[in-house]
Amino acid sequence: MSNTHIIGIFDSKSDLLAGIEGAQSKNFTIDEIYTPYPVMEAIDALKRKSRFTTAAFIYGAAAVVGVLSFLYWTSVIDWPINYGGKPTNAFPSFIIITLVLTILTITILSLFTFSIRARIYPGKKYILPDERATDDKFVILFNKATAGGGFEAISKTLKASGASEVYEKEL
Repeated sequence: MSNTHIIGIFDSKSDLLAGIEGAQSKNFTIDEIYTPYPVMEAIDALKRKSRFTTAAFIYGAAAVVGVLSFLYWTSVIDWPINYGGKPTNAFPSFIIITLVLTILTITILSLFTFSIRARIYPGKKYILPDERATDDKFVILFNKATAGGGFEAISKTLKASGASEVYEKEL
């Protein structure tokens, strides 16, 4: 399978958004976007929805149940200590530690989920299609095999939308 990509370079955010709109109007499949700063309009224009918040909610719910179960087991069942007449199942004393451990659990599991989903691991060589995306350029990346159009059609559409440069590159 070919690993050739078509790369469109834009000078401004407005040109990038016009390029995305033009590519979508011609039914070209955008593989990725690289910007020097977050452009929420571009993310919204791609219409990609993340299930990351659902995963974080599930992690949080599991953490609350797990922490409260552990605290109840240790304080009430396994080693009940009666000090000062305080009941062994004093739920208010569990609240703070449950909150802190829930936040810790969500953070750690979300980090692992993101790393697995993004295929990030120690020692992985990062491939940046165009280094100018980290400075001042906006980049749209199309996989040539799955873009839905050839280089000429995509290049013509992106140039009409304000692309300063369009080229092919093997990644």
